[in-house]
Amino acid sequence: MDIAEVAEQAGLTASALRFYERRGLIRSSGRNGLRRTFDPDVVDRLQLIACAQAAGFTLGQIGRFLVAGPDDEELRRHLAVKAGELDVEIDRLTRMRDGLRHAATCDHAPLVACPDFKTRLDPAQR
Repeated sequence: MDIAEVAEQAGLTASALRFYERRGLIRSSGRNGLRRTFDPDVVDRLQLIACAQAAGFTLGQIGRFLVAGPDDEELRRHLAVKAGELDVEIDRLTRMRDGLRHAATCDHAPLVACPDFKTRLDPAQR
Protein backbone atom coordinates (compact mmCIF):
# COMPACT_ATOMS: atom_id res chain seq x y z
CA MET A 1 0.00 0.00 0.00
CA ASP A 2 1.35 3.44 -0.77
CA ILE A 3 1.32 6.25 1.75
CA ALA A 4 -1.80 7.87 0.28
CA GLU A 5 -3.81 4.64 0.61
CA VAL A 6 -2.68 4.13 4.19
CA ALA A 7 -3.45 7.75 5.06
CA GLU A 8 -6.96 7.44 3.61
CA GLN A 9 -7.74 4.15 5.35
CA ALA A 10 -6.35 5.33 8.68
CA GLY A 11 -7.93 8.78 8.49
CA LEU A 12 -4.55 10.48 8.85
CA THR A 13 -2.43 12.75 6.72
CA ALA A 14 0.67 11.57 4.91
CA SER A 15 2.70 13.97 7.05
CA ALA A 16 1.33 12.27 10.20
CA LEU A 17 2.44 8.91 8.83
CA ARG A 18 5.92 10.27 8.11
CA PHE A 19 6.02 11.70 11.65
CA TYR A 20 5.01 8.33 13.14
CA GLU A 21 7.68 6.67 11.02
CA ARG A 22 10.35 9.11 12.30
CA ARG A 23 9.21 8.33 15.86
CA GLY A 24 9.58 4.60 15.18
CA LEU A 25 5.89 3.81 15.65
CA ILE A 26 5.45 2.46 12.12
CA ARG A 27 7.86 1.27 9.45
CA SER A 28 7.57 1.59 5.70
CA SER A 29 8.29 -1.53 3.70
CA GLY A 30 9.91 0.26 0.78
CA ARG A 31 9.27 2.77 -1.94
CA ASN A 32 7.32 2.94 -5.15
CA GLY A 33 9.13 5.72 -6.95
CA LEU A 34 9.23 8.57 -4.45
CA ARG A 35 6.30 7.30 -2.40
CA ARG A 36 6.66 5.22 0.73
CA THR A 37 4.92 1.86 0.75
CA PHE A 38 3.60 0.01 3.78
CA ASP A 39 2.43 -3.50 4.57
CA PRO A 40 -1.37 -3.67 4.95
CA ASP A 41 -1.09 -4.52 8.67
CA VAL A 42 0.17 -0.98 9.33
CA VAL A 43 -3.48 0.16 9.35
CA ASP A 44 -4.17 -2.10 12.36
CA ARG A 45 -1.09 -0.70 14.09
CA LEU A 46 -2.31 2.85 13.41
CA GLN A 47 -5.71 1.99 14.90
CA LEU A 48 -3.95 0.71 18.02
CA ILE A 49 -1.92 3.93 18.19
CA ALA A 50 -5.10 6.03 17.85
CA CYS A 51 -6.82 4.01 20.58
CA ALA A 52 -3.86 4.41 22.93
CA GLN A 53 -3.74 8.16 22.25
CA ALA A 54 -7.45 8.44 23.00
CA ALA A 55 -6.78 6.66 26.30
CA GLY A 56 -4.24 9.35 27.16
CA PHE A 57 -0.94 7.67 26.39
CA THR A 58 1.89 9.71 24.89
CA LEU A 59 3.57 8.68 21.65
CA GLY A 60 6.68 7.80 23.64
CA GLN A 61 4.69 5.46 25.86
CA ILE A 62 2.93 3.96 22.85
CA GLY A 63 6.27 3.31 21.16
CA ARG A 64 7.42 1.41 24.22
CA PHE A 65 4.19 -0.63 24.35
CA LEU A 66 4.59 -1.63 20.72
CA VAL A 67 7.93 -3.33 21.41
CA ALA A 68 7.26 -4.65 24.93
CA GLY A 69 7.02 -8.34 25.61
CA PRO A 70 4.49 -10.14 27.79
CA ASP A 71 6.98 -10.31 30.67
CA ASP A 72 7.36 -6.52 30.96
CA GLU A 73 6.03 -6.00 34.50
CA GLU A 74 6.55 -2.22 34.46
CA LEU A 75 4.38 -1.97 31.37
CA ARG A 76 1.69 -4.12 32.97
CA ARG A 77 1.67 -1.87 36.06
CA HIS A 78 1.44 1.23 33.88
CA LEU A 79 -1.48 -0.24 31.93
CA ALA A 80 -3.27 -1.15 35.17
CA VAL A 81 -2.81 2.41 36.49
CA LYS A 82 -4.16 3.86 33.24
CA ALA A 83 -7.14 1.49 33.37
CA GLY A 84 -7.89 2.77 36.88
CA GLU A 85 -7.66 6.37 35.69
CA LEU A 86 -10.08 5.57 32.88
CA ASP A 87 -12.48 3.99 35.39
CA VAL A 88 -12.49 7.26 37.35
CA GLU A 89 -13.10 9.28 34.17
CA ILE A 90 -15.87 6.94 33.03
CA ASP A 91 -17.54 7.28 36.43
CA ARG A 92 -17.32 11.08 36.23
CA LEU A 93 -18.75 11.15 32.70
CA THR A 94 -21.51 8.69 33.65
CA ARG A 95 -22.59 10.93 36.54
CA MET A 96 -22.50 13.94 34.23
CA ARG A 97 -24.61 12.15 31.62
CA ASP A 98 -27.11 10.97 34.22
CA GLY A 99 -27.35 14.49 35.65
CA LEU A 100 -28.04 15.94 32.22
CA ARG A 101 -30.69 13.31 31.51
CA HIS A 102 -32.35 14.10 34.82
CA ALA A 103 -32.13 17.85 34.19
CA ALA A 104 -33.83 17.39 30.82
CA THR A 105 -36.98 16.09 32.54
CA CYS A 106 -36.83 17.65 36.03
CA ASP A 107 -39.69 19.93 37.15
CA HIS A 108 -37.85 21.63 40.03
CA ALA A 109 -37.47 25.37 39.82
CA PRO A 110 -34.70 26.25 40.05
CA LEU A 111 -33.07 23.05 38.86
CA VAL A 112 -30.17 23.43 41.30
CA ALA A 113 -32.70 23.03 44.16
CA CYS A 114 -33.58 19.51 43.01
CA PRO A 115 -32.27 17.03 45.62
CA ASP A 116 -31.76 14.32 43.01
CA PHE A 117 -29.80 16.67 40.76
CA LYS A 118 -27.66 17.80 43.72
CA THR A 119 -26.92 14.19 44.62
CA ARG A 120 -25.79 13.42 41.08
CA LEU A 121 -23.37 16.35 41.14
CA ASP A 122 -22.06 15.80 44.68
CA PRO A 123 -18.43 14.60 44.57
CA ALA A 124 -19.01 12.75 47.86
CA GLN A 125 -21.43 10.44 46.02
CA ARG A 126 -18.61 9.05 43.88
